[in-house]
Amino acid sequence: MGLLDDKIVLVNGGTQGVGAAIARAAVRAGAVVAVTGRRPEPGEALVAELTAAGGKALYVRADLSDAEQAKASVARVVEAYGRVDCLVNSAGLTSRGTLLDTTPELFDQHIAINLKGPFFAMQAAVADMVAREAPGTVVNIITSSAHGGQPFLAPYVAAKAGLIGLTRNAAHAHRWDRVRINGLNIGWTATEGEDATQRVFHGAGDDWREVAAARLPMGKLGQPDEIAEFVVFLLSERSGVVTGSVIDWDQNVLGGLD
Repeated sequence: MGLLDDKIVLVNGGTQGVGAAIARAAVRAGAVVAVTGRRPEPGEALVAELTAAGGKALYVRADLSDAEQAKASVARVVEAYGRVDCLVNSAGLTSRGTLLDTTPELFDQHIAINLKGPFFAMQAAVADMVAREAPGTVVNIITSSAHGGQPFLAPYVAAKAGLIGLTRNAAHAHRWDRVRINGLNIGWTATEGEDATQRVFHGAGDDWREVAAARLPMGKLGQPDEIAEFVVFLLSERSGVVTGSVIDWDQNVLGGLD
C-alpha cells in the first residue's frame, strides 16, 4: 500500500520544479493529484505524464497571487473529487531585491505569491476539512533563507518568514480538528526556476550547477525528488502527530560557524 492511497492531494505551484516532483511522488504513493499553475502547457503536460503512468491527475489553471483564485483552486478540486485531504503550497517567487532597492510593487508581488496565496489556499482547504470533520494535512514549502538570507532576498525573506509564522499559528489553531500543518525550509535546489534565476540575476553559465555543487558540503544541490519523498512522508499518517513543525531541509546548519 502507498503512503497516500486514496488521498486527494492539491499541489499549488505544482507544474514544475519541486511542486511537479511532489505531484509525481504523491501519485506514486497512491494519491489522486491536482496541480495548479498559471501556464496551461506545463500543467497539461504533467497531467498527461501522470495519467500515462496510470495515475489520476487534474490541472487547475490559477494565479496564486490572487486570493480569489487561490480559494477557487480548492473549490475546483472539491467539485471534481468531493474533498481535499492534503494541500501543498509550493508556488514561489524568488526575484531579487534588497532593503534599499525593493519597490512597493516588488514587495507586494512577493507578499501576494509567497504569503497571501498560501494563506487563502489554506483557508479554503482547512475549511473543507473542518466542515467534513475529517483529518487532513498541509505542507508549506518555505526556505532556509527565511532565517535571514542574503541581502538581495529582502522581500522574499520577509514574505517567507511570514509563512513560517502562519504555519505555526494555523497548526496551533486547528490541532483539535486533527488538521496537521507543517513547513519545510528547503535550501539551494536544482530546479528549472532556479536555473532561470541564476542566469537572469547572476549571469550564470551552463555549468553553474557543477560550480555550485563543488562549494556545498554534500557535493550537490538539493534535489526535487528527494524533497518530494519527504513531503509525501509529512502528508501521510506515517508522520504521526507532528504538527506546527518547520523543518530545515538543508546542508547548512543554522548557527554553525567555521
